Parts: sequence; C-alpha cells; structure tokens
Amino acid sequence: MTPPDAAANATCAGVDPADEAAVAAQLGRRPRGLRTVAYRCPCGLPAVVQTAPRLPDGTPFPTLYYLTCARLNSRIGGLEADGRMREMTDRLGTDPGLAEAYRRAHESYLAERDAIEPLDTQVTAGGMPTRVKCLHVHVAHALAAGPGVNPFGDETLAELGEWWTPGPCVTCVPPPP
Repeated sequence: MTPPDAAANATCAGVDPADEAAVAAQLGRRPRGLRTVAYRCPCGLPAVVQTAPRLPDGTPFPTLYYLTCARLNSRIGGLEADGRMREMTDRLGTDPGLAEAYRRAHESYLAERDAIEPLDTQVTAGGMPTRVKCLHVHVAHALAAGPGVNPFGDETLAELGEWWTPGPCVTCVPPPP
C-alpha cells in the first residue's frame, strides 16, 4: 500500500485547532510559523506541515515543509545514523540523472517557498542541491509534493515501507473551546 496522494492531503485554509494540538503533541512544543497541513498520515493526523518562510518574530526559516510525525521522524533518524546521507551525496557525483532530478527538487522547493515570501537566498533545506544533509526534509517534501518531485524523499519513503500501519504516533486531547 502507498500513502494517499499529496494533493488530496493538502488543506486550503489555515490550520484547524485540533490539527495544531496534534502537531504540538507530535513535536512536544507549540509549532512556530504554521501555515497549513501539507500531508496527512493515513491515520488522519498531520504528518507534514507547511511553515512560513519567516517565523512570527521575523527570523528567516527556509524549511518550507516540516515533518511532524514522531514515528516517521524516529525511523528516518535510524537511516541517518546508518550513514544514508553520505551514500546519497556520493551518488550525486556519479549519477548525472539523479543530480539533475535533485536540482529540480531544489528549484521546486525554492519556487514554492518564494511564492509565499521571498527570502532572497538560494538556500532551501536538507543540503539541496549539492549534498544530502537531512532526510527528514526530503521525506517531508516528497510527502507534501507527491511522488516524482524529490528523489531522495521518494527513495527514503520506499525504504521505510508502511511506517503508518501501527496507527497514530500520538494521542491527542481536543483543544479547549
């Protein structure tokens, strides 16, 4: 089974208080710069949020898609600890097609972020376009944008398999009215 399509998971207008509470439970803190839920886990909870290019205090925040699912974050951390990012970065130097696809992922990420608010920087996230620095960013981008946009996000998701099958990663208490 594959995760549902990203387009079907995007919310159009703001963040529901229940989603904000779920994200806070997943992160262990209140989310900052939260714009919308960019991808929902098949369990129904947010798994990726879109953040503002600037935090409420004006600090630039180039990470447009932020992975919130605690279970998925943990599993990705295991891959990072195994040195997967170094292996991926090495492949960029030997596979021109992969390097080109990764460059396109960088450009897509940059265009999406700059359409919200330009930061006047070519820095995106996760090391794009020349190295792989953070698999969490690539998975978040792949889930939010859908398959075929971020090759390392797609690859990591394929390696992780059905990460969502145990059910929700957190138990949420509805926010007070």
